[in-house]
Amino acid sequence: MVKVSPEEEGQLLALALQYKVTVPKLLVDSALAGGAAAAAANESVRHEVIAQMFATHRLLAGLANNVNQMAKATNATGSVQAEMVATLTKVREVADHIDRFVDELSEASS
Repeated sequence: MVKVSPEEEGQLLALALQYKVTVPKLLVDSALAGGAAAAAANESVRHEVIAQMFATHRLLAGLANNVNQMAKATNATGSVQAEMVATLTKVREVADHIDRFVDELSEASS
């Protein structure tokens, strides 16, 4: 027995109806026809995406903290600190990295 969510059950029933087979037959045929390999590959990709997103989140949090500290110092002293240019350059690099990552995801899903 396989437990699925109501949404998954609906999708399985629709596919089974489309191919004029039972849900168990659909699942067995899909698994034996490479569905399991595709599912495993998708799971691996999903884990990599999650890891990349957590790493990006940590990096952005650190950068935001640095920018906030520099803004406070700039407001207090009236002068821009030397680290501001390097930090803002890093922010741009991270934004570019995110753009490339999203582009790769978009290309992979099409």
